[in-house]
Amino acid sequence: MTNIKTYNAISAKGLDYLTAHGYEIDGEGDPKGIILRSQSLHDEPIADSIRAVVRAGAGFNNIPVEELSKRGVVVFNTPGGNANAVKELTIAALILAARPVVGAIGFANETRGGDVSLRTEVNKGGYRGTELAGKTLGVIGLGNVGSKVANTALALDMDVIGYDPGLNANTAWRIDRHIVRAKTVDEVLEQADYVTVHIPYTEKNHFFINADRLAKMKPSAALLNMSRGGIVDDLAAKDALDRGALHVYITDFADEALFDHPKVIITPHIGGSTIEAEDTSALMAARQLDEYLTTGNIINSVNYPDIDEPFVTKYRVGIIHENVPNMISQISKFFGDNGINIEQLSNRAVGAYAYTLVAINDFTPEQQEYVKTALDEIPHVILTRRYVNDMI
Repeated sequence: MTNIKTYNAISAKGLDYLTAHGYEIDGEGDPKGIILRSQSLHDEPIADSIRAVVRAGAGFNNIPVEELSKRGVVVFNTPGGNANAVKELTIAALILAARPVVGAIGFANETRGGDVSLRTEVNKGGYRGTELAGKTLGVIGLGNVGSKVANTALALDMDVIGYDPGLNANTAWRIDRHIVRAKTVDEVLEQADYVTVHIPYTEKNHFFINADRLAKMKPSAALLNMSRGGIVDDLAAKDALDRGALHVYITDFADEALFDHPKVIITPHIGGSTIEAEDTSALMAARQLDEYLTTGNIINSVNYPDIDEPFVTKYRVGIIHENVPNMISQISKFFGDNGINIEQLSNRAVGAYAYTLVAINDFTPEQQEYVKTALDEIPHVILTRRYVNDMI
């Protein structure tokens, strides 16, 4: 049985799928794959036997992607699996930013003695808030989560302006036509009463919202970060709050610099922590891992190009290689020189890496054994894997 190693509490929906498809979970054999949630792998030893790492969630900054890419290990995430959960927490944060609910609850619970009803009624004026209707929400990042937040905000009678430099046709279809599309981040920051950030954490996006960008916001504005720690410069946000240049900051990522600040609300990274989101993400992770290990198809990879082709031949050879000229011709020549007929060849590239999937019907045991090692001798080939279609 193929062994899969897990970190964190992975939903039974995903684990049951794997066991039903012949996998062993956290067994004693060398693992072929890893499924995890928030566990950091940066300082963890990752066995040479590992072929894929799947994050049951959207973010992947807890995985050493660059190192694994050089080894030919495919890294996956599950975009959209927890999008509804994060959307709902973002909407809750919007309400908390508009209405001092947390303070009001504390006040109500601390009222003791005498006519409690009268005392709370008399003093409730200190917890007056504002309504979201008619205000402008700025959404930075219109992917799976941001698009849902933007559409929901429209239903709350808010005006919505969004910015996403990577907006594509699929994303555009998800966004209501009434959402204004900004050309720059500054356009969003300057116009919005509430700003919510929904972009992945990358080296490029470190402190995406910094002191300079905070200075573009209205002093009465609220900033929400339900995306990833490190996207907002928390010290800069604290300084803006202290100077009255920002009204409130709500984040799902704890930072000691923000503790006990009267204008800050921190939640403990619970954006994707719903039963439904954990089930959906785990099942997506399990299916993507199984698909890759059994067919060679790559779906939702963060380091290699996706290829999702029907497996209609008896065999396949998946070749992970560097994205350099002349690779396809070298691979095709290799198969031709060894008398192996290619039924279909699929190739995709992204950044520095490419993936070629070769479909074969006539493939003798001797040829299979030779291909496993000889293809790897071609310069710039990183890893070669063979797949067998048991249904044929």
